[in-house]
Amino acid sequence: YVDKTEFVYNLAHTKCPYFLSRPRRFGKSLLISTLEAYFLGKKELFKGLAIEKLEKDWFEYPVLKFDFNGQNYAEPEALNRVIDFHLSKWETIYDCAGSIQSLELRFATIIETACKKTGRRVVVLVDEYDKSLLETMTLDSKMIEKNRAIFKGLFGQLKSMDAYIQFVLFTGVTKFSKVSIFSDLNQLTDISMADEY
Repeated sequence: YVDKTEFVYNLAHTKCPYFLSRPRRFGKSLLISTLEAYFLGKKELFKGLAIEKLEKDWFEYPVLKFDFNGQNYAEPEALNRVIDFHLSKWETIYDCAGSIQSLELRFATIIETACKKTGRRVVVLVDEYDKSLLETMTLDSKMIEKNRAIFKGLFGQLKSMDAYIQFVLFTGVTKFSKVSIFSDLNQLTDISMADEY
């Protein structure tokens, strides 16, 4: 095991939404899980690691983690179902289910409610954001455009929710500039080739 928790600490203590691109099997999901445990305040998991000494205040933040791995996106409504699954879970946790039908407004409501109910700003972690796009690339161009539009609407909410956001990280294998779903979220910092990471 290589202790990379100093990098996790440094990343987590900057107020910037990030994007990290790496090939498959390069530890993106492990990084997301490490950040999730850190932001949930699970100090016991970091015993003996660099971050244990660096972090003085172990706070528990509301963490919204989207995991787009392990799904079959060949079906037309697959992406909607995966997003709905995550949103429904968080609506139950933060008791904010209502009559709102759109995924975008549900997501925004969850972020605001989670922040207000916990008194802490929200952490958004997105693992393998591009899985549904890559899987449908050879199938149907209309489905790709539909999935892009879903993501653009959903994650475009983050730009206007800045007051409620503590940290954001997207991971994937595709550079986000080539996918054009983040045009509304133009403040993402791409650390894929940054020397410090």
